[in-house]
Amino acid sequence: MEKRLGSHLRVVAGIVVLVVFSTVAVAWKLIQTREPLVEIIKPVVEKQVKSAPKKRHEPIVVLPENQWVDSTLASLTLEQKIGQLFMVATFSNREESTTRYIDRLIDEYHLGGLIFFQGGPVRQAQLTNHYQARSKVPLFIGIDGEWGLGMRLDSTISFPKQMVLGAIQDDELIYRMGSDIARQCRRLGIQINFAPVSDINSNANNPVIGIRSFGEDRENVTRKAVAYMKGLQQNRVIATAKHFPGHGDTDADSHFTLPVLTHSEQQLNEVDLYPYRQLIADSLMGVLSGHLFIPALDNTPQLASSLSDKVINGLLKRQMGFRGLVFTDAMNMRGVLKTGRAAEVNLKALIAGNDVLLYPENVAETIIKIKDALNQGTITQKFLDDKVKRILQAKYWSGLGEYRPIDTNNLYNDLNTEDSKQLIRELGEASVTVVKNESEILPIRGIEGQDMAAVSIGEGINSVFQKMLMTYKPIRPYSFFEEPSQEQTLEMLNYLQPYETVVVAVHGIASNPKRNYGVASGTADFVRQLKQQGKKVILCLFGTPYSIQFFPETDALICANQDGTDQQEIVPQIIFGALASQGRLPVSVLNYKAGDGVTTETINRISFGTPESVGMNGATLKKIDEIANAAVNDHVFPGCQVVVARKGKVVYDKSFGGLSYRTPERVNSETIYDVASVTKMAATLQSVMLLYDRKLINLDERASHYLPELHATNKQNFTVRDLLMHRSGLVSFYPTLWDRTKTSAGGLLPEYYSSKQDSIYNIQVAPRLFAKPALRDSVWKWVVKSPMNNTKDKSGKYGYLYSDLGFLTLQKIVEKITGQPLDIFVTTNIYEPLGLNFTGFNPLRRFPEKQIAPTEQDYRFRSQLLQGTVHDQMAAILGGVSGHAGLFSTATNLAVLFQMDLWKGRYGGKLFFQPGTVQLFARMYDEAHHRGLGWDKAPADGNSSYVSAQASVNSFGHTGFTGAVVWMDPDEDLLFVFLSNRINPDPENTSITTQRTRRKIHDVVYTSLLERKSILH
Repeated sequence: MEKRLGSHLRVVAGIVVLVVFSTVAVAWKLIQTREPLVEIIKPVVEKQVKSAPKKRHEPIVVLPENQWVDSTLASLTLEQKIGQLFMVATFSNREESTTRYIDRLIDEYHLGGLIFFQGGPVRQAQLTNHYQARSKVPLFIGIDGEWGLGMRLDSTISFPKQMVLGAIQDDELIYRMGSDIARQCRRLGIQINFAPVSDINSNANNPVIGIRSFGEDRENVTRKAVAYMKGLQQNRVIATAKHFPGHGDTDADSHFTLPVLTHSEQQLNEVDLYPYRQLIADSLMGVLSGHLFIPALDNTPQLASSLSDKVINGLLKRQMGFRGLVFTDAMNMRGVLKTGRAAEVNLKALIAGNDVLLYPENVAETIIKIKDALNQGTITQKFLDDKVKRILQAKYWSGLGEYRPIDTNNLYNDLNTEDSKQLIRELGEASVTVVKNESEILPIRGIEGQDMAAVSIGEGINSVFQKMLMTYKPIRPYSFFEEPSQEQTLEMLNYLQPYETVVVAVHGIASNPKRNYGVASGTADFVRQLKQQGKKVILCLFGTPYSIQFFPETDALICANQDGTDQQEIVPQIIFGALASQGRLPVSVLNYKAGDGVTTETINRISFGTPESVGMNGATLKKIDEIANAAVNDHVFPGCQVVVARKGKVVYDKSFGGLSYRTPERVNSETIYDVASVTKMAATLQSVMLLYDRKLINLDERASHYLPELHATNKQNFTVRDLLMHRSGLVSFYPTLWDRTKTSAGGLLPEYYSSKQDSIYNIQVAPRLFAKPALRDSVWKWVVKSPMNNTKDKSGKYGYLYSDLGFLTLQKIVEKITGQPLDIFVTTNIYEPLGLNFTGFNPLRRFPEKQIAPTEQDYRFRSQLLQGTVHDQMAAILGGVSGHAGLFSTATNLAVLFQMDLWKGRYGGKLFFQPGTVQLFARMYDEAHHRGLGWDKAPADGNSSYVSAQASVNSFGHTGFTGAVVWMDPDEDLLFVFLSNRINPDPENTSITTQRTRRKIHDVVYTSLLERKSILH
């Protein structure tokens, strides 16, 4: 008895040890392969049970899945079992009659599932809840979402199509996409996604697969199909590889006819079946059988492979070892229905080995056929039960064993997250392919001058693409809205004569091979003639790589793979080196092979992307919209521009309001603002730092050393450093300078001004007011003779007093050293090399008045609305160019300029300042008055109307009287630019300060950073 008991104990102990050991092995395999739990555990458990000694009362391993599956199966009637084999198509954008029809199918025929097509997410969720409530067994809900929910539903996200993904080198991005699509599916109550397409598109003229495939290289297709599958199944959504055994080399569409695939058995094994074999070996749970005629596998005339026992039961299940669910392709497709009536064809599909009939016709008649087959012995009860059991096992695995209705609260936001949008952006950046880069023309480095033009075909001149190009360089834009005629081509070639380099962007490229993928002969001919003229041509194709074959050779060729806002923003950034190209061709075309591509480098230029890409929270940044719109409504300012950048990437760039309260013109990214005192930092200080860097100016040298006219005056002793720190003793503002040009009655002296411009009065002081050039010399003489202030410290030195006259004096020093006017010097050395096409003094000389935001309605001096001429009176009588005011710009242009400062003087492959120069000037020198050398610093107590208290002690920037603020924080690599015309029409409007509007927006910027950090942690 003891021996027998000991024997039993040893058996039990052995099984326990085996189970523990196997569990650890399973866990390790899960970590390594991300395989679904049920696919790994089942064979392990089966092996344990089979290998255990056959004793009475031996332990039995029972999974919860088995309990649910077995009890559910036992509870079903014959009709309910047969119903599990059907997944019927439905929609959420149809009439009530559609809902009633589905209700009847559920009630009478006990459907196993539904596949949703067109509609909207909330409507689909409501219908799903409705249908699930009617069904005894929870319904499978599927979607044909190859590129995400947006393929079928409005108000949802579309990821790039698979051939775009085929250009990506980092397969982890594909896995992340699959994971996010799965997250969205589960949020919407979907358990099956009929993806990925696992066909190798070896036929460029394939009318039905094409861009739905990852490409033509079997290894690349397989890796990406596996990554997509794992992303779905790791998150409990069944992946369904399609269209087995391979639809990639067909020239017909199975929606309309039965395509013929003439590959040999060897070719099928080496090419078409290769991805499926790897997917099956790596935990694939679903296969969708394609409607194809493949004589090498089954030569029964006109028999679709989806109806072939040799293909499904023989090849897929027995030879390739697939144990998951087999779904038919849609059974309403003409390619399969040509072989017989719907009910007969449906039964054939089940007998051939398919488990689920997708989108079947004639459900009622099919059920009768199945019953007849059971009665006649054509199929057995075991045959039916095995299929239903597999379906129930998959339902349990996907969570339907514990079904819960969909919560529609916040559904839209949950499906359209900022993280999803960021992932789409990353996929786009990783897919754009530089196919050719002759003489390393890309990235374009020198951007001075007007030697470059851009021509868009199929888009207007205001396309996203051209606007982004002009962010980097002042490029002349042209466009053809459609295929150019020969006459239009000749006219355009004439316009392009002066330009050395031409960027040609081709839009409207089709995905279907018909009519050369939409590439018109006139389009290709224009590129050909352009190249024949000796131009350097950068050709950008916004569409399938197959379109490359219709164009001539160019100096550079970029294939964006698809057309969209992201691609139109990404390609210019690659052209100018803000982003590196990473993509590779997913297919072969002309002399280029699949896998070809050129990696270009980045050269420190500001780029554009999403907040999430740089560790910020996009949802939080959207709160800026509320603050800015409220400020416009409260008449804090008529309009504004806001730019936020981090780590060299602009992540928020928006415009609000109008040019004024009375006009309909809206502010946009190209609206030019008077930046007032920001001129000090953006023009004068940049020039001083440049001279310091070149050892042409000594900060501790007296200003009178550079300006002899200051000798023997009350201004002979202050230094350049004193001027930068506002400790020179100069008065803050000297209104008598412009008062001297007025009559005692307040009018303007004719010896200085005229309402008409001529050779004598040629300095524009206001839109309709002009002055004599001699007035500029008079102003400087008056500055030299101006009184000093009386604020001195205990040592007898002048204390801090913010002074415009100090920066006017710095302007004179710069001009004396360089021998050039300030505006010419800073434009030549800073603005043009940076590509700041909207930045400069006296903008009316280059831009129309309507592009410039108006400032004050001046009643005291110029008696007119100021629009395009500087608001500051002293700068105005100096001809619009002064060291303290006069600069006009856009927020995006200023972001580029100050990003260069934040990057310690390096930008676009060019070194503007030595690395330590900006740091030297931006250091804190006066804590009491929060001053650097020229720069403002953040107050230590955080009490500021325009700077967030969260800004670091190392941050720096400046403000302008018109409502501008720029602020840089090197600790966070963060840049903030805000421009407005708050003084329109009244300069006494101080609401921007009293309401702390800029501070509130700056606070949001930092909060978005902190919240993102919290989420990541």
